[in-house]
Amino acid sequence: MQFDLSSVETATLVFIGTLVFGALLAAFVLTAGLVALVALGAGKLTWMVVVNTLMAVVHGINSGWDRLVHRASAVELPGDFQPQPSPSTGTYPRVILRDS
Repeated sequence: MQFDLSSVETATLVFIGTLVFGALLAAFVLTAGLVALVALGAGKLTWMVVVNTLMAVVHGINSGWDRLVHRASAVELPGDFQPQPSPSTGTYPRVILRDS
């Protein structure tokens, strides 16, 4: 015996069609949500890699600068800051203003 679809009532066909349409919509929403979660995760991963890389670079620069400053402060050169004669006093002549 074959199944004859014409013997099914219209209301039953509408109900089955609505269920199929709802299943398609649910599948679409679930797929879109999964794609959004994957994109968000990839973006977060990329952001964390960039931030950690920049922080490591900044930390390395700061560490290098700190070592350089400490090494330079420990060095004593015998000729540092020897007094030198100044060619002039660096002062300007005094100007007297007269009241008019």
